[in-house]
Amino acid sequence: MYERMRGMANKATRAVGTVIKKGEDTIGSLTSIGGIEITVDSMDVTTLDSDGGYKESLGTFKDGGEVPLEGFFVADDKGQMALQSSLDSGLAEAYTIEFPTIPAATWTFNGVVTSFKVGDVELDGAINFGATIKVSGKPVLTAGTGGGV
Repeated sequence: MYERMRGMANKATRAVGTVIKKGEDTIGSLTSIGGIEITVDSMDVTTLDSDGGYKESLGTFKDGGEVPLEGFFVADDKGQMALQSSLDSGLAEAYTIEFPTIPAATWTFNGVVTSFKVGDVELDGAINFGATIKVSGKPVLTAGTGGGV
């Protein structure tokens, strides 16, 4: 197996250039964008005659999770300031995470801003910024031009 893998090119892509947009506005000066992690709840459907005494389950509701953001606060960054407005409104709005991959890959989703933070000021540090977006509904991962993955 090592011989087969040795001839393969590394296909990893650097994260530099990844952006998240709220509508058309890029949220700037970010140092971290958390990934979307989809989970599913399950329902126990075990019966007295389940094979081998093993529990059985069915998948129920799916959850798109949360997207935490961290970066440096920029008072005139339209995307950062829009996040506080979104938190105040409480509405689910459109977001896109764009990866610098070939072919292009994106996550598109609706989300509700559940936290917004400016601060954590230290003597020899920059002013930090953070927010959390709760995914609302189904997130869609798209790669290239062929639709959802």
